[in-house]
Amino acid sequence: MIKKVFLTLVGLLLLVGALAGAKVFQFKTMFAAGASMVPPPETVTATEVRPDTWQPVLSAVGSVAAAQGVMLSAEEAGTVRHIAFESGATVKTGDLLLQLDTSVEQAQLRSAAAAADLARANLARARDLRAKNMVSQADLETAEAQTKQADAQQDNIRAVIGKKTLRAPFAGRTGIRQVNLGQFVNTGDPIVTLQAVDPVHVDFFLPQQLLAQLSVGMTVRVTTDAFPDQRFEGKLTVINPEVDTATRNVRLQATLDNPQGWLRPGMFVNVAAALPLLEKVLMIPATAVLYAPYGDSVFVIEEKKDEKTGAISKVLNQKFVHLGKTRGDFVVVASGLEAGQAIVTTGVFKLRNGMAVVVNNQLAPDFQVAPKPVNS
Repeated sequence: MIKKVFLTLVGLLLLVGALAGAKVFQFKTMFAAGASMVPPPETVTATEVRPDTWQPVLSAVGSVAAAQGVMLSAEEAGTVRHIAFESGATVKTGDLLLQLDTSVEQAQLRSAAAAADLARANLARARDLRAKNMVSQADLETAEAQTKQADAQQDNIRAVIGKKTLRAPFAGRTGIRQVNLGQFVNTGDPIVTLQAVDPVHVDFFLPQQLLAQLSVGMTVRVTTDAFPDQRFEGKLTVINPEVDTATRNVRLQATLDNPQGWLRPGMFVNVAAALPLLEKVLMIPATAVLYAPYGDSVFVIEEKKDEKTGAISKVLNQKFVHLGKTRGDFVVVASGLEAGQAIVTTGVFKLRNGMAVVVNNQLAPDFQVAPKPVNS
């Protein structure tokens, strides 16, 4: 009986040992296969670090102002008798815009003209009589004074009529008229705006630290979201002689041609003042940068030779970089890269140092210095 139990135990131990050995062999085989297995390379898009020449610009926001602009108003009170312009019309210097009722002044002018004629006739008789010594010198001087007073009275009435006749002080475009025929207007009531929009001024501000880089005549480029496909160019014409004590900014004014009238007074614009110097830069797509709190980096694609098989593959080498200015889809690399190096351009967040990759640029984005996004 004891012998049978002993043999049973021995058999069980042998069976357990065989099963354990089989499992150990399976694990060793699996670990060896995992160690020898190489993950497939990651597909990436790539481009070369390329040199370029950029013209540095000083960027700001500004607003458009008319070269000349005014709200025309009534100088005298009166009733509107004639409107000689249409809202939004282009007028020339001296064109009649509006006429107030001058019937009373016209009657007064005729009376004053008659009085002036009489005064001149009296003056002529006084001079004739004075030559014959039939009147005193005082009588002659009185006749001369009366003639001058009569002429001055006519000039005064003509001035009142002129103030009731509104003419364009300069060439420009009228706004929406704010009066109607038959309406009584008081002194100072607004009539219509008049804006000269070719050329136009663009006012903007820059910090005082940049004052040494500014000079009258430098090129200024202006863009606006109202006309995203257009770029307007002009010259810096005025640098304000004083700095704002509250903001420490200096006010600048550029002058731009505006033949189509696209730029309107009060319009918000983006301003770029181009510096006269050109600088050589290395630029890469902004999507190639892996931004991180401890430093920005890019993945450089390098060739690596397998010591056993001699096969050449492409692997990633993460390099930290110092970045500069941005323009469009590109960013300047101040240090950390060299011209001609191949770098990954998209999907850098999922990559790691030393990873094997293959390059496929079929779906690579079209990076541009001046991109024009299209609404979809």
